[in-house]
Amino acid sequence: MPTGPGAVPAARWPASLVRERVGLLLEAAEAAPGGTVPIVQAGHPALRMRAVPYDGQLDAGTLDALVGVMRRTMHAAPGVGLAAPQIGLPLALAVLADPGAAGTESGTVRERPQLPFRVLVNPAYGPVPGEHPEHVAFYEGCLSVTGYQAVVPRLRQLRLTGVDELGAPLDEVVQGWPARIVQHETDHLNGTLYLDRAHLRSLSATDELGAHWASEPRPSEAARTLGFPLEG
Repeated sequence: MPTGPGAVPAARWPASLVRERVGLLLEAAEAAPGGTVPIVQAGHPALRMRAVPYDGQLDAGTLDALVGVMRRTMHAAPGVGLAAPQIGLPLALAVLADPGAAGTESGTVRERPQLPFRVLVNPAYGPVPGEHPEHVAFYEGCLSVTGYQAVVPRLRQLRLTGVDELGAPLDEVVQGWPARIVQHETDHLNGTLYLDRAHLRSLSATDELGAHWASEPRPSEAARTLGFPLEG
């Protein structure tokens, strides 16, 4: 098993260790072209930890700088979301932004509007109270599992709770592709990768054939050919 700070269960990370790790990340970003930091890959302990809740371990300036680094790293990848564990920091923080796919068949089927940049702190999600949960299945990938993609059944609509980077409470209903992004990034904060929820028979490389499967608005042909269900 790994030793050192990375092997400490996230629930036991004291504020001093969080500040130390964030300081190292900010130093690395300052020295890097574009002000980004590396994205860790599957097998890194931070991706399998339950992130420690954010409760003011960082001052406002440091939190803002960390959010900036995460935002630049996400856009440079490029991706539509990035959770702190993906940069080796098991802290309950994630950034999201998606240009969307408005005006396309895929965008309509997947309900993929533009998602303006936002920050989630200590997020949680679940079915919308009083509504029957509906799951939809589409291909997705992950910046921490490069080169692969798989079909994942996810809630089409969910209730999101938590706070933003300014401490304002969040309690809202999110639907469609933004809901998928929320689930993917929040799962990272609980040590869960998308592959843990995927139909593994749908797993494909992000090569020419994989691009064909992923280009379908709904992965019907892939389901027939590779032999996986389209529902959860």
